[in-house]
Amino acid sequence: MSDIRVAVIGASGRMGSAAVEAIRAADGLELVAALGSSDSLGAVIASEADVAVELTVPKATEDNVRFLVERGVDTVVGTTGWDADRLARLADLLAQQPGTAALIAPNFSIGAVLAMHFAELAARYFDSAEVVEIHHPRKLDAPSGTALHTAQRIARARAEAGWEAVPDATEADPHGARGAVIDGIHVHAIRQLGMNASEEIHFGTSGEALTIRTDTFSTSAFMPGIITAVKEIGSRSGLAVGLENYLTL
Repeated sequence: MSDIRVAVIGASGRMGSAAVEAIRAADGLELVAALGSSDSLGAVIASEADVAVELTVPKATEDNVRFLVERGVDTVVGTTGWDADRLARLADLLAQQPGTAALIAPNFSIGAVLAMHFAELAARYFDSAEVVEIHHPRKLDAPSGTALHTAQRIARARAEAGWEAVPDATEADPHGARGAVIDGIHVHAIRQLGMNASEEIHFGTSGEALTIRTDTFSTSAFMPGIITAVKEIGSRSGLAVGLENYLTL
């Protein structure tokens, strides 16, 4: 079997440059294009890439992915900023491109993916749930895609279990101290020098509490997830949101 031909978009960034090196080192993969912000996406098509890894910025990602999917290129996306409307548009586009797949992954860290999975399991058993995410101050969006995805999964699990709203007697919060509210789950974002990426998921009920924490110290933590996604996506079609869809959990 021939190697999977891979293009990286956003190759000059921290994640992109690490992905370039990881793909070069991986068995069964061939790096055929590495694009910076000023390069044309046409280079991906010219390179005859089987898979594109999109690691750019929120304002550019939807247009990039649309360009690739319209041309039948399977696309692994690590850029955040994919809200419900963007996902719906992409799902509609993929429905017109049978055999083409896109994975939107809020986080490629295996630890983070497992933490979200564990949180979804725990959400059925606790009255209270909140999410705290901590990132470096260079991060462009808040809350993080991981925190957003975590809150949505917790909320879905709580709804399936028949839970009512998280208990909270707050009547006044003029300064927003209670954080963002994602599907009824409070999410708090911290931007701090010296940090890379951390998430704490807090659960509580009468007499006990559970905290799930995941820490990512280096971009190297994301590379096994990216490689797994690149190798797996050729056997998929349509839209998947979350690396957990490509893992056996």
